[in-house]
Amino acid sequence: MRKEKPRVCFASSSGGHLEELLMLRPLMDRYDSFLVTEKTAYKAAVEGIRCYDLLQVNRREWSCLPRLAVNACRSLGILWRERPDVVICTGVLAMVPLCLLSKLFGKRLLFIESYAKVKTPTLTGRLLYPLADRFYVQWQELLKFYPKAVYLGGIY
Repeated sequence: MRKEKPRVCFASSSGGHLEELLMLRPLMDRYDSFLVTEKTAYKAAVEGIRCYDLLQVNRREWSCLPRLAVNACRSLGILWRERPDVVICTGVLAMVPLCLLSKLFGKRLLFIESYAKVKTPTLTGRLLYPLADRFYVQWQELLKFYPKAVYLGGIY
């Protein structure tokens, strides 16, 4: 009897974080994958990959906490429907509820710190570092903030 492919959630905000995540397209094709990203004016369409949207969250706006609450509800629905084995995330804050809920359900979390952050950690990275089963940095300088992280270079 053949075992099914693991189901992998690829989660990222829009823009550069999504661009980084899409560099992992060969992995997406290798597993039963789906994508979770922020809802923006343009629709992120990745051929052959199921896509879900979360709200954009800006921590400096008053709507930050209500949007995180909405994202938590949406994430719960996505996780319930898709039941991933692993979540691979490149950030940002909008993805935190999805990552927290995935850990609550006992799923593996892999976080990739942003390529744009060379000398200082991101807020999302600092929040998820203690929870991540595997935490990757793309610059050696970040190992001083994340001593248990894995450095393999950039994904570009």
